[in-house]
Amino acid sequence: MNNDTRRAVESWAESGIDSATELDGGEVGSVHRVDLADGRRVVAKIADTDLRIEARMLRHLAERGLSVPEVYHATEDLLLLAFVDGGSAVTPSVERDLADRLAALHSHEAPTFGFPIDTLTGRLDLPNPRIEDWPTFFGEHRLASMAEHAAGAGLLPAADRDRIDALVADLPSLLDHEPTPSLIHGDVWAENLMTDGERVRALLDPACYYADPEVELAYIDWTDTGGDAFRERYREQVELPDGVADRQPVYRLLPLLVHLRHFGETYLDPIRETLGEIGY
Repeated sequence: MNNDTRRAVESWAESGIDSATELDGGEVGSVHRVDLADGRRVVAKIADTDLRIEARMLRHLAERGLSVPEVYHATEDLLLLAFVDGGSAVTPSVERDLADRLAALHSHEAPTFGFPIDTLTGRLDLPNPRIEDWPTFFGEHRLASMAEHAAGAGLLPAADRDRIDALVADLPSLLDHEPTPSLIHGDVWAENLMTDGERVRALLDPACYYADPEVELAYIDWTDTGGDAFRERYREQVELPDGVADRQPVYRLLPLLVHLRHFGETYLDPIRETLGEIGY
């Protein structure tokens, strides 16, 4: 932790710092556990992105009942959060608890897809215009937007972008259902869970917006965060429409494109394989 950050934390806390320990996690910036001289413990996050956006997302989720770290203080380059102890072990008990929490989160609905502000996934922008039509929102402001930026960075060849553009044009028939805009966390995988082996104590690093909740389920399946215990518990509470399995590879393209932009060409072959699976 640099001196400017230490001074900013001490100014907010009105206390000195006993120790600051860097924590794992986060694609953007660095995260430290900070033990203050007055006995309090907080988490300090610094990044090149605007951390007020993450604070806004965390508060939005907390107001709707999801267990997330409490936001203490947020500026553009410093975010102070409550420290939540735990690990990332995902047991069947944790899967069932996660299913309960996400089913409750997904019950929060909005008139349109999107979010009150543009948000972030890692360091990448997520545009969130309020749109009533789901294929339009997901096609233009998720898949096409990610593909355009990936192509502009030289990560997505023109032929592959053309395949994605063709798929986007056909989304009204590929996403042949009418989902209600539902609040999702947007980045649920093991490293973003703080668990005690029995339940989820907190979910970290959101990329939230109002979406088809199947986007969340497809991501959890792709990251292998939830297995049979998760799926069975979620389906006990939420009646999913027909065709979930058919839509899953379409939704898988989004995190693949995000990972392509974050981590590079390792994800190009999985993108091509997924496009082939869908028929493009």
